[in-house]
Amino acid sequence: MYLTSKTTLVLDQYEVNPESRLHFYAKEEEIPLLPQGMWQVSQGLVQFNTFCSNGAEVLLGWASPSMFFGQWLTSLPTYHAKAVSNVYLKWFALREIEATPSLSQAILPQLVRRQRQTEALLAITGQRRVEDRLHRLLLLLKQEMSQPVAEGTRISVRLTHQTIANTICTTRVTVTRLFSKLQDQGWIKFDAGHHIILKDEHFNSVSNW
Repeated sequence: MYLTSKTTLVLDQYEVNPESRLHFYAKEEEIPLLPQGMWQVSQGLVQFNTFCSNGAEVLLGWASPSMFFGQWLTSLPTYHAKAVSNVYLKWFALREIEATPSLSQAILPQLVRRQRQTEALLAITGQRRVEDRLHRLLLLLKQEMSQPVAEGTRISVRLTHQTIANTICTTRVTVTRLFSKLQDQGWIKFDAGHHIILKDEHFNSVSNW
């Protein structure tokens, strides 16, 4: 399913081709990655992962509105993009990017943001204690995809315990145990949709841990 660029849902300031279209992908749907161009997120959230030789999933990061992604930007042999929510994406061919200076300039800061996100995930895996790795991942999620609510900060994306375990190099059972401990201590809670709510007084900065 797709919408024409005339829709009032999103008005993209980098309209290179007036016939270009917004493409819709439903939650949990895999997004095709092609070498001839890049996607830009207009609405929603996209998650990236790869798989190790043992089949374990490794989280690589996310793209939120205005961010770009595509096969052209990675050298990994297995690289997957999945819609975490319903998403609208806009496709830009490489020839369009090369021919439009304003578009090329807009891509750079978004790529820098993705790089910082990836570096933060790498730094998390370097922490010795699994508790520290989990805390830093929650802080990164707070920074990248959250919204303030009355009880603290709500993480917009729902990650399975197994995905979190793979990301911080531990087991699903350990993640479940640590979440229970954080709940008992009053550091986190879950809303009706099972989204994590962080208590801000405990998740202000890495230095708190």
